[in-house]
Amino acid sequence: MSLKICFVTAELAPLAKAGGLADVSGALLKSLLARGHDVRLFMPAYGSIDLTKLDAQPVGALQNLPVTIGGQDVSFSVLSVQVPNSTARAYLVDCPQYFHRAGIYGNAADEHRRFLLLTHAAFISCQHLSFAPDILHCNDWHTAAGPLWLRTLYQWDGLFEHTRSVLTIHNIGYQGVFAPTIADDLLPPHMHPALHQDDLRAGQINLLRLGLVYADMITTVSPTYAREIMTPQYGHGMESTLSSRLNVVGILNGVDYDEWDPRHDRYLPLHYGANKLGTKAKLKELLLERVGLEPAAAARRPLIGMVTRLAEQKGIDLLFDALPATLAERDFNLVVLGAGESRYEHFFQELQQQYPARVKHARGYSEELSHWIEAGSDMFLMPSRYEPCGLNQLYSLRYGTVPIVRRTGGLADSVEHFDFVTGTGTGIVFNDYDADGVRWALNTAMDLYQQKSHWRRLVQNGMAKDFSWQHQVGEYERVYQQLVDSAGPRA
Repeated sequence: MSLKICFVTAELAPLAKAGGLADVSGALLKSLLARGHDVRLFMPAYGSIDLTKLDAQPVGALQNLPVTIGGQDVSFSVLSVQVPNSTARAYLVDCPQYFHRAGIYGNAADEHRRFLLLTHAAFISCQHLSFAPDILHCNDWHTAAGPLWLRTLYQWDGLFEHTRSVLTIHNIGYQGVFAPTIADDLLPPHMHPALHQDDLRAGQINLLRLGLVYADMITTVSPTYAREIMTPQYGHGMESTLSSRLNVVGILNGVDYDEWDPRHDRYLPLHYGANKLGTKAKLKELLLERVGLEPAAAARRPLIGMVTRLAEQKGIDLLFDALPATLAERDFNLVVLGAGESRYEHFFQELQQQYPARVKHARGYSEELSHWIEAGSDMFLMPSRYEPCGLNQLYSLRYGTVPIVRRTGGLADSVEHFDFVTGTGTGIVFNDYDADGVRWALNTAMDLYQQKSHWRRLVQNGMAKDFSWQHQVGEYERVYQQLVDSAGPRA
C-alpha cells in the first residue's frame, strides 16, 4: 500500500550534515520513494547549500508564506531541489534570517524558533498543497513539536484528521531544553495546559519530551539502544517518560550502499570486493602517503582508523590511557579524522607530535577522507560510551575494515565478536567502559592480524553482511502501516 509521508528533518545528506541524522534522512527518503511511497521531505535551506547545483525550483504555491511565532511575524518560501546522486527531490524551507548562519546549529537566543519555523513550514506547506499525510515523521528535538501541534495547533484542520505521528530518537543526549519563556512561541496561552507541567515547574521546556509524550509511535535507531534508553544510565532523564509509553521500537539504521561500497566508491581511485583484498592493501599504501605517513615502512603495520566527533559520548576519554600505552608496546599506525572538544583535539595533536611517523590527526571533517580511511584502514576503532546506532562500523564491515567496538547500542546489534573455534564473527567487541577494555580489544585485534587465515576469514565475514536500507526500510513500513491501520478520526 502506497503511503503519503511528511518527513521533517534538520539534516539531509549530502546537503547538510552534522551526524548520522543526515545519512538516515537521505537514505530513508530514497528507499521509501523506491518502494512507491509519496514522501515530502522538508529541511532548512541553510546558507551553506549551493542551490545552483541542485536544480532548485520555487514551488509555486509555497512562496512568501506568513507564519507567526510567539508574536513575531516571519515568512518563508519553499524550493524543490534535486538530491545529489539520486533521483529524489526534497523541499528546502527558505528563510534567510533563520537559516543563513555560520553552521547548521548554534547557540543564539532564537535557536528554538529556527526549527519551530521548519516544523510550521511542513504543516503549512501540506495545507497549501492539499497534501494529507498518512504519516508525519519527525526527527529529534528539532522537529519534536510536530506531534504536539498535530494534537493542538493544527487539530482543527480536517486535512490532518487521519495523520499519525512518528518521532525518531537519533540521540537522546540532545533534547532541546529551553527556558519556559518560549511557551508562547510553541502554543498560544490558552493551549499552555498541553505543555509538560512538571518541566514548567522545574523552569524549563524540553522539546524532545513534548514529542515523546504526544507522538503516536516512538522509534529509535537500534534495538539495543531502545532498551538502554529506558534505564537511568542511558536515558538522560527521559527514562520515565519513555517507560510510560509502553514500548519504543528500535530499528537498526541501514547503509546507503550507493554511497558506501568499495566496489564503486566514487572517492577511491581503485575498487575492490571480498576477492580483491590486494587492492585494499594498495589503497592502504596510498592513504598512508596521502596523510604523510611513510608507506613503505608503514604498510606492514596494522593501520587503525577513526572518523568521529571528538566528544565524550564517543569514548575518547578511554583513549587517554589506552592509546599511549598501546603505541609504546605495539607497532601500529593510527589515522584519526575528527574535531570537537579542545581537550580531545589537543590529545590527538600531542599523540601525533609524539609519534610523527605513526600517528596522523586530521582536524575537521572531509567526506572524501572519511571514505579513504574506511577503505585503507585494517581496523576501525569505536570505543563509545553510548552509541544509538553508529554507521561507521557498518561502513567498515562492507569495506573489510575490522570494527573494534564496545558492546553498546547499535554497535552491539551489528558487530559480533570473532570466535576462533567456529570462525564466526565480524569484529572485536569489548564490554567494560574502561581503558583496560580498550587495550584488550586493541591487542586482541593486532594478535589476530598476525594470523592471516583467521584475519582473512574475519574480514570476509564482515564483507558478506548486508545492512542495506532495502532490508531496514521494511521495518519503517511496518510501523507506518500499523499506525495507518489503527487510525480513525483523531479525538
